[in-house]
Amino acid sequence: MYRYLVAVSSLLLSVAAIPNPCYPNPCGRNTQCFTTSGRPVCSCLPGYHGNPLTTCQRGECADNSECPPSKKCSDNQCIDPCAGQCGVNANCDVKNHVPVCSCPQHYRGDPFTSCRRVDPQELCNPSPCGKNTECTVINNVPTCSCLPGYKGQPLTGCKHDCEADSDCSSHQFCKSFKCITACEEGVCGKGAHCDVVNHRPVCKCPENYYGDPYLSCRAECHTSGDCPSHRQTCVNNKCVDPCKGVCGINANCNVRDGTTAVCSCPKDMTGDPFVRCRPFEKEDLCHPNPCGSNAVCTPGFDRSGKDRPVCTCPAGYIGDALVSCRRGECQFDSDCPHHQVCDTSYRCVNPCSNQCGIGADCQVRNHVAVCSCPENTSGDALVRCFPVSRSSPRARYYTYYNKK
Repeated sequence: MYRYLVAVSSLLLSVAAIPNPCYPNPCGRNTQCFTTSGRPVCSCLPGYHGNPLTTCQRGECADNSECPPSKKCSDNQCIDPCAGQCGVNANCDVKNHVPVCSCPQHYRGDPFTSCRRVDPQELCNPSPCGKNTECTVINNVPTCSCLPGYKGQPLTGCKHDCEADSDCSSHQFCKSFKCITACEEGVCGKGAHCDVVNHRPVCKCPENYYGDPYLSCRAECHTSGDCPSHRQTCVNNKCVDPCKGVCGINANCNVRDGTTAVCSCPKDMTGDPFVRCRPFEKEDLCHPNPCGSNAVCTPGFDRSGKDRPVCTCPAGYIGDALVSCRRGECQFDSDCPHHQVCDTSYRCVNPCSNQCGIGADCQVRNHVAVCSCPENTSGDALVRCFPVSRSSPRARYYTYYNKK
């Protein structure tokens, strides 16, 4: 706020008729006038600034509340409060119209006087890490890690990788304070398997392999030709007898194609070769039935007198008993029409066929052939009928029964 003493000529001061030096107002616009020691003093009104002798203009602010948070009110103007407040290399942030000075990242010092750049290694001195660790500055950030052979939380402290096997996983063991893979390459011999037992490697030859598992394991065989016996074959690198334990009691076993066991009963024996073979009996001729379907098998003999099965078709059936028997046309005369009979081939036939004598007549009555000599003839109707005179006696009737 400007204040000016108005120079009034001695001529005016000497005039007693002017009691108030501020009247008329000697100040400019938007001002106020007051007297000091009989002299007028001009000043801008509150909230205004400028030359009070000419004119005062309204200010940008009257206090900080009228400025943004990042500025402060000074001489009715909102200005940057950071101007000239902080030291060299320092940052200035305004918080609620007040400047706050600080050193930037990776710098140290008094932010009101000067900030200097920090040596990266200083971030690790003193070390922020725990025991048995090393501190390394990466991208201007101190980074902690366990020393070789140690493990744990590097910020609190690291310890040896292991001090006993129990400190390692089940497939490792402790050696020189380090966990070592028990079955690492080269522990066992060629062809051997490695298993971990109580954190330690145990080498074994695979099934059907032989030798020192810590040196080398070899297969018993690769082909059947490697086996000592011609009855043996190579299965899964082992020489085995395909017939061992396969066939039944008293059965024979033969090897087919070098690998397949074929079981059979010896000559003059029968049975299930995979269970038991027994001496042959007559009843075995027909078990299982060697005849055709519907045929009957009975023990018999061939022309040389050797035991052989005999196949026949049962009553009422016809056909080749070695192939198949089928039911005949009839089994009894009653199965045929009244004018026919059932013959030995189980077919319905005419019973008069070639049954009566020469010159005789034949009639069928209820499946029976009846032979008779015709009128004016005489004789045996089953043999021959002769012509006779009227005075001759009539020939007898003969009945022929078609017997099977």
